Amino acid sequence: MRSRTICLSICMVLGSLLLGAQVSPNCDTAIPICNSTPVNAGTQGYGADDFHGAFSTGCLEQTLTGAIESNSAWYRFRTAASGQLGFNIGFETTEDWDFALYRATDCGNLGDPVRCNFFDNQEEEASMGVGEDPSGNTGSVLYEDWLQVQPGEDYYLLINNFTNNNSGFSIQFTGGIFVTNPTDALDCSLITNLLGPPIAACTNQNIQLDASNTPEAAISYAWFLDTGTGFQPIPGETTAFLTVLTSATYRVEVTTTTGNSISDVQVGFTQAPVTALVQDEYVCSDTLAFDLSQKDQEALGTQNADEVLVSYHSNMADAQRGAGPFPKTYPLSAGSETIYIRTTSVQNSMCYDVSEEFILTVEETPILDFQTEVFLCDESSGIIIGDSSPDPQLVYSWDSGENTPSIVVSAGGTYTLTATNYQQGQLSCTATATITVIVSESPTISGIIIGDLQRNNSVEVVTAGEGEYEFQLDAGPFQNSGIFSNVAPGMHTVAVNDPKGCGMLTETITVVGFPKFFTPNGDGVNDLWHVIGVTTLRDAVVRVYDRYGKLLKQMEADFPGWDGTYNGQLLPSSDYWFKLSYTDNMGLVVEAKYIQNHFVLKR
Repeated sequence: MRSRTICLSICMVLGSLLLGAQVSPNCDTAIPICNSTPVNAGTQGYGADDFHGAFSTGCLEQTLTGAIESNSAWYRFRTAASGQLGFNIGFETTEDWDFALYRATDCGNLGDPVRCNFFDNQEEEASMGVGEDPSGNTGSVLYEDWLQVQPGEDYYLLINNFTNNNSGFSIQFTGGIFVTNPTDALDCSLITNLLGPPIAACTNQNIQLDASNTPEAAISYAWFLDTGTGFQPIPGETTAFLTVLTSATYRVEVTTTTGNSISDVQVGFTQAPVTALVQDEYVCSDTLAFDLSQKDQEALGTQNADEVLVSYHSNMADAQRGAGPFPKTYPLSAGSETIYIRTTSVQNSMCYDVSEEFILTVEETPILDFQTEVFLCDESSGIIIGDSSPDPQLVYSWDSGENTPSIVVSAGGTYTLTATNYQQGQLSCTATATITVIVSESPTISGIIIGDLQRNNSVEVVTAGEGEYEFQLDAGPFQNSGIFSNVAPGMHTVAVNDPKGCGMLTETITVVGFPKFFTPNGDGVNDLWHVIGVTTLRDAVVRVYDRYGKLLKQMEADFPGWDGTYNGQLLPSSDYWFKLSYTDNMGLVVEAKYIQNHFVLKR
C-alpha cells in the first residue's frame, strides 16, 4: 500500500518555545510523541552513552566522540492502530543526519534496530526516514522501507547529527494508519502531564485546556502564559478550563486539599488556509491531460505557495482526509467531472480547507478520419478529397476558401481542412488535416526488349512517363521491375499497372529466337536461316525482305530454312529483314511486335 504523506506534527510556529523542551540526548528520558505532539527540535551533544561503549548498533558505528552518538535526540511512541507507518525527518540540505528505530519497551533492551540509515547527504536531500520521500525522489538512499505495525507496539527513535550544527529538524509521521486513524494512530497515554501533550492547532479551532482531572479534589485554579518572557498570570481565569487563542506555553496551578500542583503545556497555532474562488475549466480532448498546477495560484489567492499546499481529489470525503490526490498532470476523459480542492498548511497538515471545487469539462476534439495522400490520374478531370462522412455539428473550412466537408481538386499539391466543434461560446475545439494530392501518369508501353537466347529468353518492358508502376507476365505475380527472365518461346501477355489507380495496360508479345547471321556456303554449318520457336505459334509464317522491302522468301513453321537464294540465284552478303505473323487466340492473323527483325547473310 502506498499512501500520501500526512504531516501530523511540524508546527514550526512554536519556534524556540519547543526547541529545548523537546530534546533529550538520552534514551531513558526519551521525549514521548503522540498524534498531536509537534516535533521541531535540534541537537547538541549526546549526554550519556546509551550503548555503553558498543562499537555498532545496526548500521550505526562509533563516531569521533568514541561513542555511537555524536549529537543525538531520543523519542518514543506507541502505536494504537495497525497498518503502514513511516516518518519524514526534515533538515537543512547542508547537514548530515542518521537515524535508528528500535521496537522495544525499555532502553535496557533495545536490540537491533528495525530500520536504520547512515548514508551521508552528498546529494543534499532535505529529508530522510521510513516510507516515501515527500519530494517524489524514488531513488533516495536516505529512505528505508515502510514499517507494518500492530496496536500496542513500543518504539524508540534515535536521531543523530554528524555535522555539529544545531539548525534543527522536524518529524512528520506518515503512512496508512494515519489515513484510517487520523487522530489516534499513536497512543497518547505515554504522556502523563495533567494538561496533556503539546498541541499543534489551527487558527480556526477552538482549543480548550482541561485541568479538571486531578487526583484530589481541587480548591482553586490559577492560569499563566509564557510567550517568551516568562510566565504571567491570566486575570480572571480561575476555573478548570481555559480557552486559548494564541501560541504560548500555558501553566495551571491547582490548589488541592493536599497542596499545590503545577502543569505546563505548549500550544502552537498555525494559520488555517482559506481556498479562494476557482473558475470552471473547459478543455479539448486532444490535449490528453490537464495541468492541475495551473489552478494552484487561483486556489491560493493571496496566500504564499511556500506555506500552503494545494491538492485535488475526486470526492469530498477524500479531500477532507487528504487521500488519493490527483497527479498534477491529470489524464482526461470525455464529459464533465467535479474536482474537489484541498488547501493544506505546510506547517500543520491538520489545518486545511475544502470549501471549493470546480467543474472540469472535456469537449470532444473533431476526429478527421480519411486518406491524407491521394492520387490524381493525369487524364482525370478531378478527384474528391476531404471528409466523406461529415459530422453535422462541426464547421468545416479549407485553406483554399471552401466551407464544405469535401471538395473537388484537379491539380496536385497540398490542401488543408479544418473542422471546428463550437460549444456555447466556452471553447472551440479544432482539428486539421493536410491532404497531399499527387498526380500520377497512366501507364504507357514505349517498347519491349526481347533477349532471345533461345533457351533463356528475357523480356524487358520499357514504359514512358514518370509513374511508379508494377509489372506482370501472364498470370504471374506483379513485380516492381519490368524485366522477366527464363521466358519460354511463344505468345505471352505483359501488363503494366499503376498501383495508385490510374489504369493498367496489357500487351501481347511473341518470344522467339533467330540467328543474327548465317553463312550459306555449303559447309554444313549455318547454311540455313529460320526463326527458332515458331512451332509454338499457330499458323506461323516468316517472310524475309531485302533493304528495299522486296519479299524474298516466305516460310511456314515446318520449313527447314532459307538458303540465301532468290529464284535460284545466290544473294549477296548484306543485311536482311523479316516479319513474323501467326493466328492469335481470337482467330485473328497478327504480326509479332517488338522483335528485333534484322540479321546478316555472310558469304
